[in-house]
Amino acid sequence: MKDNHVFVDTNVFIYAIMEDERSEVKHQRAVSLFNQLSDQIVFINTQVINEIYSVMLKHGINDKVIQDKIALIIKETKISFINLETIKKCWDIRIKYQYSYWDSLILASAIENHCDFLYSEDMQHNQIIQNSIKIINPFIN
Repeated sequence: MKDNHVFVDTNVFIYAIMEDERSEVKHQRAVSLFNQLSDQIVFINTQVINEIYSVMLKHGINDKVIQDKIALIIKETKISFINLETIKKCWDIRIKYQYSYWDSLILASAIENHCDFLYSEDMQHNQIIQNSIKIINPFIN
């Protein structure tokens, strides 16, 4: 593992990008997390890019605005591509840990990129997967 490799899930980016008075606390925590990660190598995969685009479209945000936001994310992160090996690793994780297929794919990508931490709201806080990655929910007090 690399001490400075982390993976950030879609939901954290969404809270950081989209300001909504109903989720102002989560917005502030997401922004704070990204400030704390400034000395880390932040990984995402192509799935995260697609999910961000999809969520923002559902909120009625203009394509050009979405593309500009994603361009900034791409500039500041390392992009992991999903391949057959990632998918097979996902299957194993899904069976062993009972996460959704999509969450298992995120975990597989994070593990492939030797990340120590996965920041996500969607999975079990503090759980260690495959003896290699710890899930951190940045929205828990």
